[in-house]
Amino acid sequence: MQRWRDRHCTRRRSRVMRIGIIGAGQIGGTLTRRLAALGHDVRVSNSRTPDTLAELEAETGAKAVRSTEAAEGAELVIVSIPQKNVVDLPAGILSGAVAGAPVIETNNYYPQQRDGLISAIEDGQTESGWVQERLGVPVFKAFNGIWWKHLLEKGLPEGAEGRIALPIAGDDDANKQVVFDLINQLGFDPVDAGTIDDSWRQQPGTPVYGKDFDREATLKALAEASPDRTDEWRANTTV
Repeated sequence: MQRWRDRHCTRRRSRVMRIGIIGAGQIGGTLTRRLAALGHDVRVSNSRTPDTLAELEAETGAKAVRSTEAAEGAELVIVSIPQKNVVDLPAGILSGAVAGAPVIETNNYYPQQRDGLISAIEDGQTESGWVQERLGVPVFKAFNGIWWKHLLEKGLPEGAEGRIALPIAGDDDANKQVVFDLINQLGFDPVDAGTIDDSWRQQPGTPVYGKDFDREATLKALAEASPDRTDEWRANTTV
């Protein structure tokens, strides 16, 4: 029996944390807004200079920093940048985080739409496995399949009818619980989607991707997923 099918988490109230966010696009910017509003100490960066995030800083109270400073002292780090840009991150960019801090990556591989060919992923490596190798630390895959506006606006209290469920894949059970607690605090039901090797179940083109399913429908969609990438989500190699 696969872990993502039968594992249940014990939900607890998330503690206030220092959170570093690398990437201030639709998902990174939305998480900056939501997490700062929940009282977390958020540091956010983009690929440019902190002054380009002055409006986001003023709106949220998060501190805009350089990308190399975002993880300093962080108890949790979120990497939310285009897949192709992961290779451009400076070596050791996460080294300033608290030892063992969980790292969430929200990325998706869009070969035709944005990222071009990444051979290892085309050959079967999971998108998050590829990111994990380049960052040099274990990661959790989360937030990759929800529209940013729903992430911003559709969180509901625990137990509410129609609460959206979000799958989380990763290998460290203790840190996975931290991610579960955070997602619960944001207003979504966390669902264990297995290990990083299982994270293909929530990649683009799978039944759960882009859907606002509840917990039961999310588990069903994860079970029905196929590891084969569909044509829309493969690189176009025709000349």
